[in-house]
Amino acid sequence: MSVRADGAPTPEGRRIRMPAGTPAQPTSIGLGYLGAGSAVVCAIAMGYGLVRFALDYRTMPSPGLTATAWILLVALLVAAVGAIRALRDRMPGPLMVVFVAGLGVVVALDLAAVWPLGDVMQHATAGVAAGAALLTTVTYRPAREVLAVDVALGTVLLAVFLFSDPVHSADLAPEISAIARAVVPAAFGVTVVRGFRRVTEMELDRVLVQSTVSAPRYAVGMMASEELARLDLAAEQLLDDVANSREPLPLSPLAASTAASLATELRLHLIEGRRETWLHHAITESEFLGPDVTLSDPSALAGLLDRRQRDGLLSAVWLLLTSTERRNGVPEVSVQLALGPLRGRPPGAQPVPLRRAVVPIVITTTGLPRTRLDPSTWDAIDKVGTHTESTRGTSLLITIDCVVDNPADR
Repeated sequence: MSVRADGAPTPEGRRIRMPAGTPAQPTSIGLGYLGAGSAVVCAIAMGYGLVRFALDYRTMPSPGLTATAWILLVALLVAAVGAIRALRDRMPGPLMVVFVAGLGVVVALDLAAVWPLGDVMQHATAGVAAGAALLTTVTYRPAREVLAVDVALGTVLLAVFLFSDPVHSADLAPEISAIARAVVPAAFGVTVVRGFRRVTEMELDRVLVQSTVSAPRYAVGMMASEELARLDLAAEQLLDDVANSREPLPLSPLAASTAASLATELRLHLIEGRRETWLHHAITESEFLGPDVTLSDPSALAGLLDRRQRDGLLSAVWLLLTSTERRNGVPEVSVQLALGPLRGRPPGAQPVPLRRAVVPIVITTTGLPRTRLDPSTWDAIDKVGTHTESTRGTSLLITIDCVVDNPADR
């Protein structure tokens, strides 16, 4: 059995299926805490801007415009937070458009108020705080939208800095610092949220994959189990209709066709699952393992491993794929797993206990030098069996002798 999940979805396109009846809610408890943290950062940035506005109030040519900008900014934030709570922690596209348009008005009013002073970015307050206010949207809207608005704001502020007044070397540090205070919070928030989502999705995938280690030697996967449950329910409903005379005998052509289709699908599912092991399902149904792991197990020997050995093998593969090299993205790590053929004791090796056999497991990695390997990987491999390893460049070859119950003695 050779498996390569070429069609597996990439991490960017993954979707987590929710049970029927679960209310649609794009945020989680963790993202809610991140949103609260974003609000705190936004409040600090606005507080700093308000203090500066109060200190410069007497020197501003149009303090009324700046005050209007601040009132509008606070009103926008209060209205946005209220709308998000009313919509059960969701921020639809139209609400985002209104919010961004309001921020644009705030920036325009603030810049217009301080334009006559020159060195506009040194005196802007509400316009800079508007960038921090964008931070409150990072947990509710796609990252590309938030980054697009952030880049647009940064471009406007940079253009104002370059063209509002002749640029002097003494002005570079404070004005660039002001632009950074407007742009960096949202960009940093997007990075944190994306990393958190990736970690959460990876842990969820790990939990789902871990459930396969307790499966029998041949079993249907998680996806097939759902399909079998659907077919079983349809068959039960049809039989119940017949038993309660809701469906008269002989069956109508439509009911007979439905029964035949159900029987055919059930037979196909039972047949196709006879050569698929837990490891096959763990790889093909995982959105993290599927794209980067190749399995060759023609004799379905993975099913002979006991629960401890399965856990060790799965943990080792997972640790290989979540190494530093893969997280940094250069180069990408891939893993090839080959099991078999079943054999006895090799010459010169320790004798195999009675009624036991050896399953050779070969793990080959590309893009992962041994020096980058997580030390806990070896602890996981030790659960599977004795092993040897060799390296060639960025490739690592691990050979494991896994002792299992001989299927001939079962």
